[in-house]
Amino acid sequence: MHLSRRKILAAGGVLAGGAIWSTAASAASAAPAAPAADPTDGWNRTTFTYNMQKPWNLDLSDRYSNSGGVHRMWVYSTDEPMSQGSSTDPRTEMRWKQEYTSGRHMWDADVYLPSGTNGATFVQILRVSRPSGTPATDFMLNIYSGSGGTVRAYDSTVLKTGAYDTWFNVKLAHDASAGTVRVYFDDELVLTRDDRGPATRHFKNGVYHHGSGRAEARFRNITHWTR
Repeated sequence: MHLSRRKILAAGGVLAGGAIWSTAASAASAAPAAPAADPTDGWNRTTFTYNMQKPWNLDLSDRYSNSGGVHRMWVYSTDEPMSQGSSTDPRTEMRWKQEYTSGRHMWDADVYLPSGTNGATFVQILRVSRPSGTPATDFMLNIYSGSGGTVRAYDSTVLKTGAYDTWFNVKLAHDASAGTVRVYFDDELVLTRDDRGPATRHFKNGVYHHGSGRAEARFRNITHWTR
């Protein structure tokens, strides 16, 4: 059992001097609405492990820090890939070791995206083992400049603007058995999308940089849920 992250606020009915509204109409209008279900209701907090991926020719401390529970990752578009000779884009990422082919799995964290970060993936579901010819990912969230920081599903659907320089909570809930991915921002459902078929997957978060200049993302309260 866990405590919901959602704070339920109920309006009081007390007047100045301690008097209380007593009419039926006032009582009815003051009744609080039923709270929406928390996305983690019915899920179990599950341990997770990870390793770090970073430019192959740099020390981890050159591109990663962990202070006060905040994981900070950054990379430059001119950095080397994670392995020498690779054609992939530069990255600094947490690569989760928990791999799955079925069941329900949720990635949950508070995310902070500094202004100027443009064209970087900050969380993804990677299809590490998949049928030939199928996509490498089931889902990605990318951050772009414009409108104070725009979060998109891949490089298309806009899910959030004004995302720069503020903490917000992100949850990716993947039902691998049903083939669906649900995205929540601050516990509100913002997108439901099909995954890309059977595969062995794992979560990744950090900055996988497809743009120019410097990219950074910060994470705290990282949690793994299953059911």
